[in-house]
Amino acid sequence: MYYTIVSHLQNISSFYITNMAQHSSHERRHLYYMRLLKGPYDGKWSKTMVGFGPEDDYFVAELTYNYGVGEYRLGNDFLGLTLQSSQAVSNAKQLGWPLTEVGEGLYLAEAPGGYRFYLVDKEKPPKDPVQKVSLAVSDLQKSTYYWSTLLGMKVMERNEGGKTVLMGFSDTQCKLELHDIGVTVDHGTAFGRIAFSCPREQLSDLEALMKKEKQNILTPLVSLDTPGKATVEVVILADPDAHEICFVGDEAFRQLSQMDPNGNALLDKAMAEDKSDEWFANHNKQKASA
Repeated sequence: MYYTIVSHLQNISSFYITNMAQHSSHERRHLYYMRLLKGPYDGKWSKTMVGFGPEDDYFVAELTYNYGVGEYRLGNDFLGLTLQSSQAVSNAKQLGWPLTEVGEGLYLAEAPGGYRFYLVDKEKPPKDPVQKVSLAVSDLQKSTYYWSTLLGMKVMERNEGGKTVLMGFSDTQCKLELHDIGVTVDHGTAFGRIAFSCPREQLSDLEALMKKEKQNILTPLVSLDTPGKATVEVVILADPDAHEICFVGDEAFRQLSQMDPNGNALLDKAMAEDKSDEWFANHNKQKASA
């Protein structure tokens, strides 16, 4: 399970490395925008997967940096990520990172770009310290039906007063919390995508179910080639509030998501080579706003 976040490479990477310990991998690719920015940073982007352990068993954050984009507008869709780690709290305090105590032993930290992280000041559990990802919904009943009845998540907790439902595919993995905010969900321009792996044989059945239920399929089942790596199959859906959900075939994904022992070095190299801010300034240009 992972969630995609977009921001500035150096700023957001330093936050996650401090608080989420390990890299899964780092890669640089090119993506061509409909609106091209003339110069050496046309369509260039960088992706880093960060987590406390291998993607097979741990939640990871996918950090995406678009070299030609200077800022994004946050919506109200991503409400935060909660992780249990007294070490993360200690790291933040030592670095002078702003923390707000919002409950007993619970601290709020904002990553670059405004993404919210809730740090539980307790020893890391033996498994994944990432406890839950919280997403906003506009109709809790409708969203609960979608995620539990259609996608098969198990409802673990309900809080009618707080208008939240906690669910997951496994008791031992990161959970998904849906929070009814009572208004339309705004994804802004910084919206991410949540992803899950499942046996590839289930992908076609999932797609068929969504067609039968007349649900939104953003990307029908497709094979994605990665040069020199495994070819993965994915289907991308959208829930009632347009949260993007990617299901990927687990067998190939396990090959594709192996931890890269050179991940730290690759990320350091990418940050050192990023002269995009300097290039735009020298050419009297501003990075685009997404």
